[in-house]
Amino acid sequence: MKKIIMLSFVAFSFAGNAQTTTPATATPAAKEWDVSMYGFIRTDYIYDSRKSATVREDQLNLYPLDVVKDSNGNDVNAVGQSNFLAITSRLGAKVKGPDVWGAKMSGTLEGDFYGNTEATIGTFRLRHAFVNMDWSKTSLTMGQTWYPTFIPEVFPGVANFNTGIMFNPFGWATQVKVKQNFTKEFSGALTAYKEREFVAPGPGSQNAASINSSAPSLNLVFQYKNKNWIAGLGAEYKSLQPLTDNGLTPKLVSTEKVNSSSLFGYAKFSNDKFLVKVYGISGGNLNNLVMLGGYTGTTTNGIQSYDPTKTTAFWIDIASNGKKIAPGLFIGSTKNNGASTAATALSSIYMRGISGGRVVDNVWRASARVDFKQNKFRVTPEVEYTSATWGDADLYGKAGDNQTKVGNFRAMISCAYSF
Repeated sequence: MKKIIMLSFVAFSFAGNAQTTTPATATPAAKEWDVSMYGFIRTDYIYDSRKSATVREDQLNLYPLDVVKDSNGNDVNAVGQSNFLAITSRLGAKVKGPDVWGAKMSGTLEGDFYGNTEATIGTFRLRHAFVNMDWSKTSLTMGQTWYPTFIPEVFPGVANFNTGIMFNPFGWATQVKVKQNFTKEFSGALTAYKEREFVAPGPGSQNAASINSSAPSLNLVFQYKNKNWIAGLGAEYKSLQPLTDNGLTPKLVSTEKVNSSSLFGYAKFSNDKFLVKVYGISGGNLNNLVMLGGYTGTTTNGIQSYDPTKTTAFWIDIASNGKKIAPGLFIGSTKNNGASTAATALSSIYMRGISGGRVVDNVWRASARVDFKQNKFRVTPEVEYTSATWGDADLYGKAGDNQTKVGNFRAMISCAYSF
């Protein structure tokens, strides 16, 4: 009996040791796919002292509207407005997958609830949808993302959802971009794209000028970046064809194009305490960037030819890098310089900033904000003043006689919870 008990004890001992012995550590398999969600829930309260050219129920303000008097001589646009909106809330996904042809693969799919038109406000719209292939020194981006004149590292930190619009380029385009890192700090990028967002009305249907052109718009930018500094210079050329025929009887083929170019530069300095960002751009036909500008049309022998209107813009943003409280100041200015060739009539001026026989000459804006941050929650009160000078439009798209200055004061509070 004692032998049976001893054998049982030994057997249980071996069994226990077998269960508790740590096996050889296996190398975990590399994760083939990684998907992470991000975004924020945002609500804005907005008050304006004057009616302005706006987008999505006054969410995004461009410039105050011109003086328009009623039968009693009162300005119908000198009235206040306000709104609550949560349509800028955002949802996105970042994806990483197996290498392809030696390149690290990543992608982004992002949208918000802004809608693509006033009629579709509150519906989900596409912002970004692109894939990036990275070979360390060379990368290739394909899909819809920022216009190459919008620099993600250098844009205004304003609370207003306009992100410095009218002074800083804005928008997305489907594109192919090749970026080359020449050194650790110096790089260059060449982008070919087709514009599709925020295009001002022209003689053809929406985006017809871009689709009718067989050549994409081309953008080249060189950038220097180190721990504290980012600086870059870029140039862009685009050739758009608004029409393929004259739309008249007898019908005539049209191959006339709007050829334009632009130059831009930017810089950012940042340390633990504060940051300073500046940006400037000058060029023709910048309306797709949600800026002043467009082109004039001149009809000769039944065919309309085109000339771009020129626009210049500049802004500076200074802000604290405080982790919990961060004040900031933004100042921007833009000028409509008109076209070199006169239009046949005012109705043949296709540009942002014109209304009937009146046109915007210049716009400037100053705003001050304070970010109050706690974990992933942010509350930002901001005050902003935007001034616009209107004048009688001449056939070059410039503001001439009877110039009038109008201004809008905007006060807002933005609250956002990020994830």
